[in-house]
Amino acid sequence: MISKNIFFQHLCGAILAVSFASLVPAKEVLLDEVVASINDEVIMSSELEDRTLEVLDRIRESDRAGPPQDEVIAEVLERLIIERIQLLKAKQAGVRFSDTEVNQAIEQAAQRQNKTMQDLLDEGQQSGVTAATFRQKVREQMLIGRVQEGNLNKRISISEQAIDNFLNTEEGRSWATPDFQIGHILLPVASESSDEKVAKIQEEILNIYFQIKNGEDFKSLAIVKSKGNKASQGGDLGWKKASQLPEIFSATIENLSPGQISEPIRSAAGFHLLKLYNRRGIASSNLVQQHNIRHILLVPNEIRDDEKTLEIANKIRNKILNGKNFDDVARTHSEDIGTAMSGGSLGWSVPGKFAAEFEKTMNALNINEISEVIKTQFGWHILQVTERRDQDFTDTIKRSQAKNTLKQKRYREELEVWLKEIRDEAFVDIKL
Repeated sequence: MISKNIFFQHLCGAILAVSFASLVPAKEVLLDEVVASINDEVIMSSELEDRTLEVLDRIRESDRAGPPQDEVIAEVLERLIIERIQLLKAKQAGVRFSDTEVNQAIEQAAQRQNKTMQDLLDEGQQSGVTAATFRQKVREQMLIGRVQEGNLNKRISISEQAIDNFLNTEEGRSWATPDFQIGHILLPVASESSDEKVAKIQEEILNIYFQIKNGEDFKSLAIVKSKGNKASQGGDLGWKKASQLPEIFSATIENLSPGQISEPIRSAAGFHLLKLYNRRGIASSNLVQQHNIRHILLVPNEIRDDEKTLEIANKIRNKILNGKNFDDVARTHSEDIGTAMSGGSLGWSVPGKFAAEFEKTMNALNINEISEVIKTQFGWHILQVTERRDQDFTDTIKRSQAKNTLKQKRYREELEVWLKEIRDEAFVDIKL
């Protein structure tokens, strides 16, 4: 690891040597000073030093040549400035996350890595990051994410015509077809093979087919028997679009359910067995359960913190449980401007329309049941499902997912523009 003393000298050019004469030996005391100020906030040299050392260590571990250290310092400082501006915006907007929400975010990140929250905290400790610092970093990233989402969603609008145009492109047509995760076993047949040789290979592929049907592992047999180019990986072809497969494969896979294997099929290359492990994406028919739903929303603000907002929401819920009309209560108390005057009605649900916790609660409610108060990124909600129905949403889901794809592309573009705008608007004084 790069010496912090050497780095600090390079960064600040200042080491204060304080000698206490004969009382104690001479000792170096490193100055911590302001390297940049952003409005009313400051970035200290120690913060810049720690972050830069992290970057330099990552560059060294990647075994690639990095830019000169001066350039790394300048780039890291700029990142810190942009982060600080966004955190200031979160503070101004009253965005907060409770300790429980931060822990949930860490747990979700750990699950994605097949780890526990404690595993991540322990790894941080081994890298010199305390649990408190780790949680603070997670909290800051959550705040930055919320500020970005809130500002960029207002800037991005995807028209129906844009969706039509996308779905009519080659990319859009390919994207709208399902993906298949496929296993493959190949026994090749040379073009000059005799009928007797072909019959022998056909008998062998049938033997493999019946072994699998009787419980033998497809991947193990692929490793031993297959001559395909993925044999050493158990014949796993990964995720493929139908358009990426030979026509004879795609036609066969369409008729399989996940977990099933095909009967032997013959092509110019030889005999094949296919196994469909999984299928994802747009299906030919999507019969979806819809919910006609209404809600009451209360949003924490500068005057009313999260806990107080929850307390008020529970009192409102009790009024409904004690006989107050949901519509009337929503008109009086809901802070969702778009739905309050219609009694909190959100209409019929569309898959993926609501936040995950919202949809989870919605799916579990009985008709006309009043939910517990739940929290999403928008605030505290009280839900009621008034009707349910099954609806074929094949086209709607396809268009909704296409819209999200276009939105993600625009999001990345708009993020760069927005970050430049807020950087230009902020008062930044770099002292380094």
